[in-house]
Amino acid sequence: MAQQQAAAKKQQDLQLQYTTYKNTLQQIAQKIGDVEQEAEEHKLVLETLDPLPADRKCFRMINGVLVERTVQDVVPALKTNAEGLKKVLNDLVKQYQSKQEELDKWKVCVLDFFSFKV
Repeated sequence: MAQQQAAAKKQQDLQLQYTTYKNTLQQIAQKIGDVEQEAEEHKLVLETLDPLPADRKCFRMINGVLVERTVQDVVPALKTNAEGLKKVLNDLVKQYQSKQEELDKWKVCVLDFFSFKV
C-alpha cells in the first residue's frame, strides 16, 4: 500500500515537472511570436519611411503620447529599436532551445529511471 502511494506521488511529481517544462516553453514561444510581430512592424515602418524626404514630418508614439518629428529624427531610433528586437529575439530563441534540450535530457532521465526499475 505504501509503495503504491509512493509511486502515485512520484508520478504526480513527474507530471508536474513535465507540465512546468511545457508551460515554460509555451511562454517563451509566445514571447518569440510577440517580438517577431513587433520586429515586422518596425520593418514595415522603415520600408514606408525610406523613400520619403528627410525633412517630411511624421508622427511617432512615445510612451502613449503622439509626437511630431521628421523622418530623419525617427528613422535612426526605429533602426536602433529594430536591432534591439533582433537581439532580444535571438536571446529568446537560444533560451527556448536551451529549455527544450533540458526537457529532452529530463525525459531521458525519467525513461532510464523507469526502465531500470522494471
